Amino acid sequence: MVTGWFVGDGDAFRLLGTRCSACGSVFFPREDTHCRNPGCRGGELDEVPLSRRGRIWSYTDSRYRPPSPYATDPELPWEPYTLIAVELEAERIVVLGQAVPGVTVADLTVGMEVEVVPGVLDEDAETTWTTWRWRPTGAAG
Repeated sequence: MVTGWFVGDGDAFRLLGTRCSACGSVFFPREDTHCRNPGCRGGELDEVPLSRRGRIWSYTDSRYRPPSPYATDPELPWEPYTLIAVELEAERIVVLGQAVPGVTVADLTVGMEVEVVPGVLDEDAETTWTTWRWRPTGAAG
């Protein structure tokens, strides 16, 4: 889990961003040092929960094992996954993330509504690494 990037479980799960008090720009991943808007002189950066829903801006699938330093077990077969770029409903920023397991590019269309849900990035006997996933609205899981 990346500390400070998301919070909650189930329907309370939300990505966390920051908003500049001077210009209103919203950032994800969060920004904690300065406003990244080049036209802003800067203000306080306040943590804000981001919209749970958005619309698909683009999508693709990952059919090959990425090169190092991406960590995977070379002894296990590569499992393709779907990546979705989502324009958040209120903030109008685009956030990239994996689709929930079982969703493929054949299930998606640009403009389709999706929601953010908690997901498991990886796990072993001692640790579960959590992340966010995108799920088409109305889908179970």
